[in-house]
Amino acid sequence: MLKFILNNQEVSTTLPTGTVLLDYIRYDQHLKGTKIGCREGDCGACTVLVGELTGAQLRYRSFTSCLTPLGNLQGKHVVTVEGLNQKGLNPIQQAIVDESATQCGFCTPGFVMSLAGFCLSEKEATCQNAVAAVDGNICRCTGYKSIERAAARVAHLLEERNGEEPTTFVAQRQILPDYFAGIKPRLRALAAEARLNGRVPDGVPQFVGGGTDLYVQKHETMRELTAQFLFDQPSLRGITREGNRCVIGGAATVTDLAESTVLREFFPEFRSFLRLVSSTPIRNMATVAGNFVNASPIGDLTIMFLALNAQLVLSDGEMARQMALREFYQGYKQLVKTPQESITAIWFELPDAHTKFNFEKVSKRTHLDIASVNSACHLTVSDGFITAASLSAGGVGPTPRLLPKASTYLVGREISEEIILESVALAQLEIAPISDARGTETYKRLLLSQLIKAHFLTLFPQLNATKLLR
Repeated sequence: MLKFILNNQEVSTTLPTGTVLLDYIRYDQHLKGTKIGCREGDCGACTVLVGELTGAQLRYRSFTSCLTPLGNLQGKHVVTVEGLNQKGLNPIQQAIVDESATQCGFCTPGFVMSLAGFCLSEKEATCQNAVAAVDGNICRCTGYKSIERAAARVAHLLEERNGEEPTTFVAQRQILPDYFAGIKPRLRALAAEARLNGRVPDGVPQFVGGGTDLYVQKHETMRELTAQFLFDQPSLRGITREGNRCVIGGAATVTDLAESTVLREFFPEFRSFLRLVSSTPIRNMATVAGNFVNASPIGDLTIMFLALNAQLVLSDGEMARQMALREFYQGYKQLVKTPQESITAIWFELPDAHTKFNFEKVSKRTHLDIASVNSACHLTVSDGFITAASLSAGGVGPTPRLLPKASTYLVGREISEEIILESVALAQLEIAPISDARGTETYKRLLLSQLIKAHFLTLFPQLNATKLLR
């Protein structure tokens, strides 16, 4: 039986664990404040908060409930908009009213939940961070400037927090209901019970990480599917430094990457690249291994880690083996793995002071969109000469691509506009884009050329941009 706290009440259910949280909230619990919109994680109307204990810390993150299976909620705290109710409007809701930041009201609960998640985070109380918290919410009629003003007022509510634990602060200041202050011991009690995710179903299950793409592709079939949920397995979480390696658990999320002190130390710009990956709620849910196994030709994380020469650890529960990510894809959605295997870890060599890394992406929208073409560049440079190079590209073939000819050409050469243009020409021989909804073949070839040039202009600003982009 699945148990978790829903708002201020402990609940249990025997529904299939593949049931999405949105349906459970609305049809079993009759909490209709959480809206049904796109059912693809794009609109944010169904946003909820999910709180979990990580060590001694209670951490809340926004999730799109339309893509969240019940199997990923064992022992957690789920908060819907009804769970924020007080005697009157809470200060977040009041800010939205005061700034006329709602019109038809359909999207408003999602905005309220995302801003509540910001209040429960430890992020600095700035308007920029408050606005970033709602990057997964779409409004069709109000206009975003009034929503931005409301977000700024919410940020102002947190200015006196001064390091105080978020749940305590918001409860004491009546920003959110009092019961938030007592959730931590209640979750500890739930954690003492048997964990659902430790049970392995009979037969060969469908492995589910965050489920952010599986539930878009197979919404109806996932409910009854025999699934093994990997999202909460402690052995699959975490990002650590082991010697000269960065080791990432298969169930680590995109948000975990963004918050990793290891990645921040060695790749200061990595967090800015990850902001281009979908939206805050999806980043909170999507796992690294899930992105790789999904095998999308334009998977952002796949393209980044191809350039980093990432290695995979695959396990069937009894035996483990290792292989390079670049060898993982045989064809469109065809993987070098058995149905019994899952990715338990990913690792790559940490860079030295001579290493440079960059990621570029072109999409119709800056956020919450898949790429037309994306690319990553990983270089080692000494005294102006390139001693190692890896270029990768997505959206230019049936699989995520490493570009070995263009990469090999760069090694041993002094950085100049001429060698960059030659590597661009070689890259064109390694790709096979097709015309589709995201652009024509000609357009995608042009995009990749421009993205490779953008890598070098970003990493080596002394280069002549006019000469490169002519």
